[in-house]
Amino acid sequence: MSGALPAQVGALARRSMLKTLRQPFQVFPIVFFPAMLLAVNASGLQAATHLPGFPTRSYISFAIAVAFIQGGMFSLINTGTNLAEDIEDGFFHRLALTPLRRVSLIGGLLLGVAVLGALQSAIYILIGLIAGAHLATGIAGALVVIVLGSLAATAFGAFGCVAALRTGSSEAVQGLFPLFFVFIFLSSSNLPRNLLRTGWFHTVATWNPISYLIEGLRSLFIAGWDPTALARGFAVAIGLLIVGLVLVAGALRTRMQRT
Repeated sequence: MSGALPAQVGALARRSMLKTLRQPFQVFPIVFFPAMLLAVNASGLQAATHLPGFPTRSYISFAIAVAFIQGGMFSLINTGTNLAEDIEDGFFHRLALTPLRRVSLIGGLLLGVAVLGALQSAIYILIGLIAGAHLATGIAGALVVIVLGSLAATAFGAFGCVAALRTGSSEAVQGLFPLFFVFIFLSSSNLPRNLLRTGWFHTVATWNPISYLIEGLRSLFIAGWDPTALARGFAVAIGLLIVGLVLVAGALRTRMQRT
C-alpha cells in the first residue's frame, strides 16, 4: 500500500497536467494573458518610476512579479474547472468507488498544479528578462522565484479544488474568477505600499495577503536578497496552502458522503 500511494498520485498528476496542456483555451491565459498585461502596464506606467521613493527605474522589473500571481489565479480557475468537469461527467464518482485513497484524488491534482506552476514561473522569468527586467539575485534568485511561484500556484489551486468540490459545477467555478482576480488590483501590484501611505487603499493593500506574495517575488528582481520580504512571501504562500488544504479536506469529505 505504501508504494501504491505515490503511483496513484503520480498517475493523477500526469493526467492533470496533460488535461490542461491539451486544452489551448486553458494554456493561453496562464502564459500569454499575464505577459500581455505586463507589456501594457510597463509601457503605460513607466512614468511612475520617477516618483520619489520608487524602488527602481525599470517598471518592468517592478511589475514582473504580478505576472506570477496572475498565472496562479488562472491555475486556480483551471484546476477548479477540471475537477468540476470530472464531477459533472462522473469520473470523480467512479474514482471514489475504486480502492484509490482519498489523498490521491487531490494530491495528484495539486502535484500537477505545482509542476505547471514551476514551468509557467520559468516562462515568466524568461519573458521578463527578454523584455528588459533585471533579476538582481541572479540564477539562485531565479530558482527561488520558481519555488515561490509554484508554491503560490499550488495554494491557489487548492482553493480552486474547494470551489469545485463545494459547487460541483465548472460554470460556477469560472464565475468566481472576477472575485479572486480583484484581490490582485487591491494590492501593491501597481505601486509600492510606501507610496500609498494614507487612505483606504493603503489599508486594504496592507491587509491583503497578495501584497506580500508580490513583494516577496518583486524583492528578488529589484532589491536583492531581502529576508523580510521573502519570509513574508513564503509565510503567506504556505499559510494559504495550509488553509486551502484544510478546506479541501472538509469539502472532499462532504463530496464523498454525497457520492
